[in-house]
Amino acid sequence: MKPDTTAAMKKDAPPQPRLGIQLVMKNATAALTFYSQVFGAEERMRLVEPSGRLGHAELLLGGVVLSIADEYPEYGIVGPQSRGGATSLLNLSVDDVDGMAQRAIAAGAVLERPITDEFYGDRVAHIQDPFGHRWSLSKRIEEVSPEEMQRRFLKMVGG
Repeated sequence: MKPDTTAAMKKDAPPQPRLGIQLVMKNATAALTFYSQVFGAEERMRLVEPSGRLGHAELLLGGVVLSIADEYPEYGIVGPQSRGGATSLLNLSVDDVDGMAQRAIAAGAVLERPITDEFYGDRVAHIQDPFGHRWSLSKRIEEVSPEEMQRRFLKMVGG
């Protein structure tokens, strides 16, 4: 019988990089409530200044830790509302795209374009939360091969 070397290989392998996500915004304390109530995020911890400014909070959302904080313009740390718009899109896989989008809208988010079934096999809602961050709420509704996805993409863009 051949010995299992998988565990030993993993033990000797260099650590894999880990991606951390931190969102900066105005009124991060309100964002804690929004992300918990709308997306089901679970708060893990928070650090608050005596002034009430949120220095750092961690939420568990979609299997990852999402950190959020208030703006610190004195250090050049500002969010999308101060920058003039978001520069990224957060993708969140959910069971009920339409229902979650409606909850988000009721809580102050804006639907950026109609909820639709996309060429790549997902039902998708693109929203902007009340703090300026853009989210893509999605659910896989069809398995699409890379080749078929490319064909559909070219059709969509007129290629």
